Amino acid sequence: MTVKQGASREFDIGFLVGVLVGEGHFGGDGRQPHVTLRMHTDHKALFDWIMEHFPGGKLYGPYRHGGRQYYQWMARGSFLREHLVPLLDRYLDEKLDAKAAHRFQAMKARYFPDSDAAAG
Repeated sequence: MTVKQGASREFDIGFLVGVLVGEGHFGGDGRQPHVTLRMHTDHKALFDWIMEHFPGGKLYGPYRHGGRQYYQWMARGSFLREHLVPLLDRYLDEKLDAKAAHRFQAMKARYFPDSDAAAG
C-alpha cells in the first residue's frame, strides 16, 4: 500500500472508514474473511478513488441484474490482514458506530481466532 504522510493520509483513512461503516459488509465466505462494498454504478468515481488510495483490494463489475447496476469492491487475503484490519482496529470502535464495530469484531473472531487481529 502506498503510504502518504500527514493530514491528507488521515483524511483518506477516515473517509474510507466512514464509507465502510455506512455501506460496507464485514464477513466472509465460510473459508476466508472479506470486507465488501457494493454500490450503484453512479458511484464509480468513489471506487476509483478507493483503488487509487488503497491499492490491494479488487474491484468487480459493473454488474447488471434484477434491475440493479452496481460495482463491488473486496478486500481479502494479505491486503485485508496486513493493511485494512489494522486501520479498522485503530479507527472503528463502538463510539464511532456500535453496529459496524460489532460486525467487524465478529468477522475477526470467526476468521482470525488465534491471531493478534482477533484481539482488536
